[in-house]
Amino acid sequence: YALPKTLEILDRHGVKGVFFVEPLFSARFGAEYLERIVRLIDDAGQEVQLHLHPEWTDEITPPVIADVARKRQHLNYYTREEQTALIGYGKKLLEAALGKPISAFRAGSYAANADTFAALASNGISVDASINGCYPISAPELVREYGAALPFQTLGVRAYPVSVFRDGFGRPRPAQVGACSLAELRQAIQAAAVGGWSDFVIVSHNFEMLKPGTSAPDFIVARRFEELCRFLAGHPEGVTTTGFGDFAPAGAVDPGVLQTGVGG
Repeated sequence: YALPKTLEILDRHGVKGVFFVEPLFSARFGAEYLERIVRLIDDAGQEVQLHLHPEWTDEITPPVIADVARKRQHLNYYTREEQTALIGYGKKLLEAALGKPISAFRAGSYAANADTFAALASNGISVDASINGCYPISAPELVREYGAALPFQTLGVRAYPVSVFRDGFGRPRPAQVGACSLAELRQAIQAAAVGGWSDFVIVSHNFEMLKPGTSAPDFIVARRFEELCRFLAGHPEGVTTTGFGDFAPAGAVDPGVLQTGVGG
């Protein structure tokens, strides 16, 4: 339900989404499952990019890296060399399934660090969307240096953090479909546009379309996503949606651009 419904809603309103798809699982269970997922997305005219949950690493045969004696959940628990190997392997799997190159990345659980950016650059990936200022594990050394609000470039990779706003209680909250009301998302987007932000990155996950712990549809979230896409389709304040693969070269970000990042 969740992936087809997300694609259906995006298509109905002509909204562009970026689907960060995790490929390492296919080295354990088979390439046909990954191919089925990316074909659904690509055939719907949406963008596929790379997502990575390295807790699959110890289940892959033959091993991608030498140290697989224990399960390490987050990418930033790995060395730069290990991250380079894992990202390269994931990129190879995803591009083989998709049949075209990828150019953007999001770490599972937003768990990136400076080594991740070096690993991305080594693998020819020029855009990262891993940073989420509401997650302490999310590249704290880069957040201290560059902040977690606006795009920045480091080690040849352009970072587009998940957008964060303050809710009615003054608490920071990421712009996530399953965790915000429609009114909050709409107001945050409009405030960002009025404030001259070059982008606003919204995140969602397929499982947000389902009731927690079940495979039953969550019609509240589905309606919220529908209404959000209807709002975006109206190009509020001249804002448009685009994919990460559509970007101009790093440093040439056009004002008024909105990225909608749909996590895999």
